[in-house]
Amino acid sequence: MVALLAIAVHGPLLLMQLPAFAAGSQTQMFLAKHYASDWFGLWNPHWFGGFSQTTSAPLTQQVVALLSHLFGITAAYMVTQLAVVVLLSLAVYRFARVWTGARTAPIAAIGSIFLGSLALLVYREGALPATAGTALAICGASFLYGFARGNEVLSLIKAVLLLIAAACCDSMTAVYGILLFALPTLWLASADADNEEFGERRSPAATFIRGVIVLAACAVVSGFILAPFWSSVFHSSHRLLSPDETASNFLLQGSNAVRYWIVPFGFMILALPYLFLSGFAARRTRALFLAFFVALVVGLGTTTPVAKYLLGGFDNALSVELFTFWATLLALPLVAVLVLELVTRYQQRAVILVWVAAVLTFAAPLAWMTYHPSTENRFRTDYIANFLNRDNHAQFRYLTLGFGSQFSEVASRTNASTVDGIGDGPMLPEAREFGVSHLDNAKSYGSAGMEALRAVLKHANQYGLKFIFVRDRYYEPLIAFAGWRQVEAYENGNVTLWSKEDVPPARDLNTHTTLPGIERVLWGVVPLLCLILALLLMIATPERDEEVEIMALPTTGTEPIRTQEAI
Repeated sequence: MVALLAIAVHGPLLLMQLPAFAAGSQTQMFLAKHYASDWFGLWNPHWFGGFSQTTSAPLTQQVVALLSHLFGITAAYMVTQLAVVVLLSLAVYRFARVWTGARTAPIAAIGSIFLGSLALLVYREGALPATAGTALAICGASFLYGFARGNEVLSLIKAVLLLIAAACCDSMTAVYGILLFALPTLWLASADADNEEFGERRSPAATFIRGVIVLAACAVVSGFILAPFWSSVFHSSHRLLSPDETASNFLLQGSNAVRYWIVPFGFMILALPYLFLSGFAARRTRALFLAFFVALVVGLGTTTPVAKYLLGGFDNALSVELFTFWATLLALPLVAVLVLELVTRYQQRAVILVWVAAVLTFAAPLAWMTYHPSTENRFRTDYIANFLNRDNHAQFRYLTLGFGSQFSEVASRTNASTVDGIGDGPMLPEAREFGVSHLDNAKSYGSAGMEALRAVLKHANQYGLKFIFVRDRYYEPLIAFAGWRQVEAYENGNVTLWSKEDVPPARDLNTHTTLPGIERVLWGVVPLLCLILALLLMIATPERDEEVEIMALPTTGTEPIRTQEAI
């Protein structure tokens, strides 16, 4: 029933392709198209004058690429995202059942469907890797509990496969998310190991160490699979700047507080006093509360120094949103206990109010997106793609300025190459010198961004950069001064094309790297294989029905709620 509800709520929105034009969605579809055409050929010539696809974790892109042969690339992305939402609700069900029992687990699972933080990541940011990695990590953590406490081989296999798959979805989840969900669960397993009510008594220390060893093994295997990615991260010698629109101090900027904290939490904010009073007070849920508290504080961004300290150079807006998302998920088992108590005490009135709160929590981000769209004044890009694909124009490189999330859309429609890109690719020396990773959005980096753009234009002949498509007139004086002239206009003059006559055809920038065959095989086969095997095992091996009694959180003035749990 939880899966059907997830499909009923998110299915129509994804069928309407609501997140299709988010920056993250376009990037994922762009990268997936390359996998669909050349699975093991990891060199992509369309960004940065050529770059390796190993600069981002591969699993979600590979799933979209695989399904694109059946549905087309956009529909494949939507189907994958819907499957992730369903898997997330089922993962939260398992996770909450471990912590607070079988009666609260369905409430937590239903709550995950209506999370405002989930709606923002899915429909505004297009953060498929983050949501997929989180769903797999939560599910893997719940199976890790079963192995650590009960020494079950099947639980071990499923936990390992799921955690490796989670790491292959998203680097932030691999580094931070898995630990946030797995370590508290291992603490709970060690606490339950010495409790006769949960079956055979075991050593708490041995239980915890057993789980940590599994986590370490998963980290080593994931490290081998993603070796090209981590190599590019650790050998990067340049420091990248963050655009100006990243989340700032919530106390000083109310709009950021609304966007990055109030809207993602929604009516869950009303449960915060309960979380702090009961979550930490109850010994069984203390580790869960501490994980929630860490995610909550990091999700505040630069409001506190914690995010800067823990995340280093990754303290950008999406990272802040992701930690807030994890905080809401970690809070769900505790919120479910509160909801159960309210329903027990106030019955129908509580049911109505809780449903209204859930619907409004989900609706608030959608309303926010209506008034604050990620892409304003969308425009057609087929004119641009047609120009680049005709008359041998693809032998030159191009640059877009002010295209925003539609940058990736242009790149996916043409055979031409751009000197720009998204992420930490082989940036031009001029851009790297100023720490600017995305020239399309140069002005948001302040003076450093404009200086980087000026330097790239100065050496346009060296890179075969002949065409510049401009959607923001702010850049036009600089382009004209650098020697370009306007030759065409699209969308009633809102998009202009500038060209330079003396530019030679683009040549290889000598950035091409060839991975060893074993690394290409690991990258192209193992992540997808782990995911498929994990899902098949979950379907084919139902859990044994061992009924044990779990004490849910006590609330003031009431008797503790006792529930029957199937481990």
